[in-house]
Amino acid sequence: MIRNPPQFTALLAQVRQFVRAECMPLEQEVDRSDEIPEALVQRMREMGLFGHSIPEAHGGAGLTSEELSLVNIEVSQVATSFRARFGGNTGIASESLVVDGTAQQKDRYLPLLASGQLTGCFALTEPEAGSDATAQKTLAVRDGDDYVITGTKCYITNAPLAGLFTVFARTDPDAKGAAGISAFLIERGTPGLSTPAAYRKMGQHGSPVGEVVLDRCRVPASAIVGGVPGQGFRTAMKALNKQRINLAGLCIGPAIRLVDEMVARARSRRQFGQAIGEFQLVQQMIAQSNVEVHAARALLLETARKRDDGQDVTMEASMCKLFASEMCGRVADRAVQVFGGGGYIADNVAERFYRDVRLFRLYEGTSQIHLLNIAKRTMALAERQHADH
Repeated sequence: MIRNPPQFTALLAQVRQFVRAECMPLEQEVDRSDEIPEALVQRMREMGLFGHSIPEAHGGAGLTSEELSLVNIEVSQVATSFRARFGGNTGIASESLVVDGTAQQKDRYLPLLASGQLTGCFALTEPEAGSDATAQKTLAVRDGDDYVITGTKCYITNAPLAGLFTVFARTDPDAKGAAGISAFLIERGTPGLSTPAAYRKMGQHGSPVGEVVLDRCRVPASAIVGGVPGQGFRTAMKALNKQRINLAGLCIGPAIRLVDEMVARARSRRQFGQAIGEFQLVQQMIAQSNVEVHAARALLLETARKRDDGQDVTMEASMCKLFASEMCGRVADRAVQVFGGGGYIADNVAERFYRDVRLFRLYEGTSQIHLLNIAKRTMALAERQHADH
């Protein structure tokens, strides 16, 4: 749902101009230095990029799912690390608060997240709790009015620079699976919470990812998201459901950019006395990529509109994330092929995106987990329909 088309068109134009004029010229520098200049981060704050999905009542833009999807497609046409710098605040790092936070928690943290004064992160994954996210080993033990939390989280985007951590821990050690898991809001500086140096990664340089270590970290019971223990996994799934739609948009943007880059390369590079774009097998790679981009975009926007209408899109969100992330990987592979030997050389746009987009098929649910989820829900839906008849 687009609430005010002229106003939203202006917002998209502003975002597009920022991405192309201010971010794209810095792609190579950020890839090499593994850091986004603070002056550019300040520009992101001034433009309100940190608050796009946060409700207007708390200082954000309150974008609908469809609006946010279209913005995500625009901001991801530059190297993925730029969007990752503010993207947690517009997605997974704020959504737990938005959907389940108490009024006091929202009033305290959402304005800071919306302004970019505070960077959030979502600390769910552990060494033995990735796809099996309910296998949480981090424990939160009740001690009077407090909880004492001990455990280690891994592969957490923005952990090295975050100021607010949404940490998932088991508050009921006797409960199995999703039961007994709670979400805690923990501020940096809380004794017992530390973040080691960021990992060295294959791609997405400039977007720090690392561990969150909790060593008898003491927080008040009021730090539990929503104030009710045992609801943390449900909160996580709500946040991930929306983030999977977001991520689909973030896969489509790079694919659009790569199609443009392939076309430019095919027109400029000559072999056998003509532009390589004249060869039908090169045209085939470009055509296949463009078709898949349009298919992913159509699926995403249909799903976003359903979510805005209040429909349950759990299965469709999985479909969006699965199809868009796999599509993006195929397009990136074709881009390297069209660029030829140059596509394998560092600092080439195809080489950089090839490294960057590989992660899309892993986080927010691997492709294999989404296939299992989609199959399970498809079969359950068929059984319900059969029972109704």
